[in-house]
Amino acid sequence: MRKMIWGAALSGAVVALALAGTAHAAAPKFLPGACAGDYTGVANRIECGTLVVDETRGGPGVRRVALPVAIVRASAPKAGAVPVIYLHGGPGGGTAERVARQLRGAAGRELIAVDQDWIFFDQRGGGLSQPSLDCGEVALNDAGPLNDAAAQELVACSQRLQASGVDLSRYNAEEVVKDIQDLRQTLGLKQVDLLGVSYGTRIALAVVKHDPRGVRAVVLDSPWTPEAKWAEGGPEMVSDAVKEIFKRCAADAACAAKYPHPGADLDAVANRLLAGPQTIGGRVYAAGDLGGYLMDAAYSGPDARALPATVAKFAAGDMTALAEQMEGRSGYAEAQHLTHLCKEEFPFESEAKMRQGAQRDPVSRLLEASMGRYFAVCKAYPVGAPDPVEAQPVSSALPTLFLAAEIDPGCPPAVAKAAVGRFSKGQLSIIPNTTHGVSRGSACARKMIRAFLADPNAPIDQSCLHPEHDRFVFDLD
Repeated sequence: MRKMIWGAALSGAVVALALAGTAHAAAPKFLPGACAGDYTGVANRIECGTLVVDETRGGPGVRRVALPVAIVRASAPKAGAVPVIYLHGGPGGGTAERVARQLRGAAGRELIAVDQDWIFFDQRGGGLSQPSLDCGEVALNDAGPLNDAAAQELVACSQRLQASGVDLSRYNAEEVVKDIQDLRQTLGLKQVDLLGVSYGTRIALAVVKHDPRGVRAVVLDSPWTPEAKWAEGGPEMVSDAVKEIFKRCAADAACAAKYPHPGADLDAVANRLLAGPQTIGGRVYAAGDLGGYLMDAAYSGPDARALPATVAKFAAGDMTALAEQMEGRSGYAEAQHLTHLCKEEFPFESEAKMRQGAQRDPVSRLLEASMGRYFAVCKAYPVGAPDPVEAQPVSSALPTLFLAAEIDPGCPPAVAKAAVGRFSKGQLSIIPNTTHGVSRGSACARKMIRAFLADPNAPIDQSCLHPEHDRFVFDLD
């Protein structure tokens, strides 16, 4: 469905240009065109189009890639305001198709394109870009390929893409940096602000590292830095986030009364699945299924607030929440997810250390096998030789706002705390009692972002954190 919607928005000529290439490498172009998605009821003026660039700049290849772009004009433009380029997460996510939905929500209305234009685009290989590096319905999330069949599908996908002529070594952060600069220049923008969310922060930091021309200020929502370890320590990060949720349950009288031992209940369920797949209610569940669920649940505000209740249901044999999550685990353009991680993350991590750390407790053990599959699958992805610079910390004098969630299994606040000191104009706020993607879930975070972008050199006012974030409100269903 995603490809069909964008295929209708792109003209046939652009699709042919993007996929078949031209007789020789060509200059980047921005081609105005139709929008993906339904903007009915959106007050802002929207302008859409396609950025078309070489897949391989300066090389012999002639393939072009097409990146959908949506420009949301400010509802009350401020004189001299520079546009914000929004960098979506993943890797393997997308944004062009979702812009209208964001604008209709309260969070979008409070933050997006109030007095600055905002520019959204799908990074090469992800979202609705062409060529698409989507592998279909594969059981994959940030915990890795969740079973052996998923790993095999991901390897086969790599082979299909290579056979079609896609150069998988050209879908990574360094190439996206070049796309961002081409976008800025083809739109005639002297300066921009960058706002990255989740792995979009990794892209923003790559811009800061490789080519910061024209960048005025940077916002990092749920930061992930180059030196952070995705798989090595990953199982423990999920376990830590779950423990943080249960810690708040123990401190909440109503939650503690209704769910007095969620940690012990979860460990018992985990240990049963670690002993082997279990058939419950006519469906088979494995350890990796529960590990993948906990990764997603601890990311999500609603699922995290319901986690003590959900675990109680699991302990009683009601696996409904897990079954529902298993139906929708393939939210990424999976090969684009892997071209980034296989180039930027796993070459600098130790599978042995990951497996050793995963032995810490039953929850961390749930993720050992899936995280291990990342390393195996990456052997089938020819992403080019890893550059050690991609694992080195970034430092900068650019005004940079770090906003981290207190509960986050993928981008824990320790990552932001370790990085902000290398930014001479860096500011940090840890948002209490909230989860991944703080600009989505926190009105206070949105207020801080707006104030920072209005004056990136002024100290941010964090007083709005109270009382909004004084407690974690549980769904005690």
